[in-house]
Amino acid sequence: MTSSFQQLGVPARLSEVLAAQQISTPTPIQAATLPDSLAGRDVLGRGRTGSGKTYAFALPVVARLQAGDTTRVPARPRALILAPTRELVAQIDEALQPLAKSAGLRTLRVIGGVGQNPQVNGLRSGVDILIACPGRLEDLIAQGHCSLDSVEITVLDEADHMADLGFLPAVRRLLRQTPKGGQRLLFSATLDKAIDVLVREFLRNPVTHEADSAQSPVAKMSHHVLHLTRELRVPVLADLAAAPGRTVVFTRTKYGAKALARQLNKRGVPAVELHGNLGQNARTRNLAAFHSGAASTLVATDVAARGIHVDDVALVVHADPPAEHKAYLHRSGRTARAGAEGTVVTLMTDDQRNDVRTLTKAAGITPTTTKVADTDHPVLRQLAPGDRALVEGGYVATPAAQPQPAKSNARQGGAAKTGSRKRSGGLNASQSSGNRSDAKKPAQSGNAGRSSGRRRSGGGAARSAGGHSAAQFSSGRR
Repeated sequence: MTSSFQQLGVPARLSEVLAAQQISTPTPIQAATLPDSLAGRDVLGRGRTGSGKTYAFALPVVARLQAGDTTRVPARPRALILAPTRELVAQIDEALQPLAKSAGLRTLRVIGGVGQNPQVNGLRSGVDILIACPGRLEDLIAQGHCSLDSVEITVLDEADHMADLGFLPAVRRLLRQTPKGGQRLLFSATLDKAIDVLVREFLRNPVTHEADSAQSPVAKMSHHVLHLTRELRVPVLADLAAAPGRTVVFTRTKYGAKALARQLNKRGVPAVELHGNLGQNARTRNLAAFHSGAASTLVATDVAARGIHVDDVALVVHADPPAEHKAYLHRSGRTARAGAEGTVVTLMTDDQRNDVRTLTKAAGITPTTTKVADTDHPVLRQLAPGDRALVEGGYVATPAAQPQPAKSNARQGGAAKTGSRKRSGGLNASQSSGNRSDAKKPAQSGNAGRSSGRRRSGGGAARSAGGHSAAQFSSGRR
């Protein structure tokens, strides 16, 4: 069994960069794909969210450019990485930067929702690795600010999500502008007919690697369905989210995410929203609040199912059951990351029973279903252990760079009451066995906060991984 990146062919300097971040053991998708991608082969890699796909393509991109004899040219990137969301572009860039810096390479993000002038200036100055969303990149090319005719290696990350979002026409137009002889790496959580279209047109004799089953939920992830009335949805959600630990709640619509975040805040649960109607500054601000612990709950549409990676999410709630099983698996993948335990809860009303049954069967899971008549039901304590804590007014943004929670108005009590919430001043950022951390280690705090995980009643084991930075934007496994 391969035990190191160097044994897979990763250059020593890049292996040292990973080791400095306490990343020493390749994940299965990395071990499977790196020998072929480093050898210059076209690769089709499938691995679920959190499996380590980012380093599986970041390492061969940097290694190829580092070993090449071409130089940086204004407006002509040497490598192109396409991703479906702004948040994912940012996280890929964060993972790449230490590697690129060690090789003397320059990276640049190209995304919508922000002014284009800094991106235009960056292209004009010359960039080695361009990480981009398809829409903004097409705009800049149309304006004459960028050309893809010097791209040596192209990566498509989350290719199936690109297809789900309707980006395939733009992706195909962009790939046709890259040299036909260039290396191409395609990574996806699922491989379906939409992906086959890209493979047939753009990959040459690709090597296919599948690191896990497309239907395989994480072993430490438990799945539950709460059968309740529509009127109980918000009270039950508020009770679950008021327990210690980070919670991600998914809705089907942008309006639903906005309305639910508002309702949770009114009930004293610090919550922020994330959806396509938010400008980039608001999305960045809300994510920062969630990562810092100022907001303990993130209410999101499916943009967050793949667009963000957060450690220590103990609970995922499908407030609206998703339309299909792939979305269920990707949403659920926000928890049980990097070896941590996690709980997934789907709220189901009477009229949703058939849909949820079909959904879970297609996802390959058998959830535990419980009928809940009120917020005193003991299953709520089982799913989200610990004292409930409410914050007067919920989340309140402050002018400070790091948002702070509003004044607590918590009381000790049972499931329907509230308990005091203490927040951690910082968590250990160290990771091992292939886990990634770009953050420096902060000072340890004596407080046990929401971000340090849900803890079981009666002295049970902590449910979320406490060994990660509360501020980092990346998954435990990149």
